[in-house]
Amino acid sequence: MKYFFEVLPSIASGLQMTLGVFFITIIGSVPLGILVSLAMRSPYFSVRWLVNGYIWLMRGTPLLLQLIFIYYGLSMVGVSFSRFDAAAFAFIINYAAYLAEIFRGGLQAIPQGQFDAAQVLGLNKVQTFFKIILPQVIKIVVPSFGNEVVNSVKDTSLIYVIGLGDILRAGSIAASRDVSLVPYLIVGLMYLAMVAVVTIALRRSEKRLSAWR
Repeated sequence: MKYFFEVLPSIASGLQMTLGVFFITIIGSVPLGILVSLAMRSPYFSVRWLVNGYIWLMRGTPLLLQLIFIYYGLSMVGVSFSRFDAAAFAFIINYAAYLAEIFRGGLQAIPQGQFDAAQVLGLNKVQTFFKIILPQVIKIVVPSFGNEVVNSVKDTSLIYVIGLGDILRAGSIAASRDVSLVPYLIVGLMYLAMVAVVTIALRRSEKRLSAWR
């Protein structure tokens, strides 16, 4: 236990980076995912084709490979990102693709009568979407959205591959230096704690949204 508390501060120093990538992923991927899901319903074939190609690429290749390509690969053709920017960009475009499919399913679950009723009431497309459709979609997709949020907490561990100082990298350094598995245990406990907090918050949100009948 003495060693546990000795290495805890050094590992916890990477928590800011882990949380930073997590929050910027959620903030960036949610609106992008909504826009992509709307583009998937576009009447123009070329738009649908491009959007479906983007989703196929993001979902069909590992996030780790995308992260390496964006940071190391693009720099070879003159497009350079800082480590944090590369991680944020990779996570946002990856999770936006998954969230787009989730939002698309939510949009398809809305009866056509909802759109027709909004039109009868004189609402334009923007008002219909934000006042009528989006609140219902949010309620429908909360469980699936919650799964992706939990996954994003764990996937932040991938950023160590481009040298960002997250909790996993800090734990790996301590484990190699001291030849001990205790730092990895601490890292595991931190991820469990973060997932627990996110899960509790999502369940409370789901209960509040269940009042929309």
